[in-house]
Amino acid sequence: MLNSIYDYQTKELNGDQINFADFKGKVILVVNTASKCGLAGQLKDLEKLYHEYHDQGLEVIGFPSNQFMMELKDSKNITEYCQVHYGVTFPITETIKVNGEDTDPLFAYLKKESGHGAIKWNYTKFLIGKDGQLIHRYAPITNPAKLEPAIKKALQA
Repeated sequence: MLNSIYDYQTKELNGDQINFADFKGKVILVVNTASKCGLAGQLKDLEKLYHEYHDQGLEVIGFPSNQFMMELKDSKNITEYCQVHYGVTFPITETIKVNGEDTDPLFAYLKKESGHGAIKWNYTKFLIGKDGQLIHRYAPITNPAKLEPAIKKALQA
């Protein structure tokens, strides 16, 4: 079991390694995404936050999951879909599981830290502060734009 978000590593869809230790001192927004979900429009809002606050220290990382049967099967298709339809430039990882026996270790850690159990749907969001501590877990229906005050506060901390 991971003891800190900084113990975690994953791979982007393009094969590049993401090492969370590289994000020490930054604010991180982790989101489980799905291209075909009715909430996929949130990708545009997530990209807007990333574009606006990345230079100030915000990292946004999308973790595609097909556990709710709403994700494309092929990595290349996921990347193209996110870029073409929503202009996504933030990192998108390989497809993961957010619940069950094969839960991605980061999501197991974040669920435990939040004190809440299973991920109920796509676009559950976890905001992590510069110190690597979870600030808040947000429900799937929470529009990313509503996170902006919390993100600003975390960036100023």
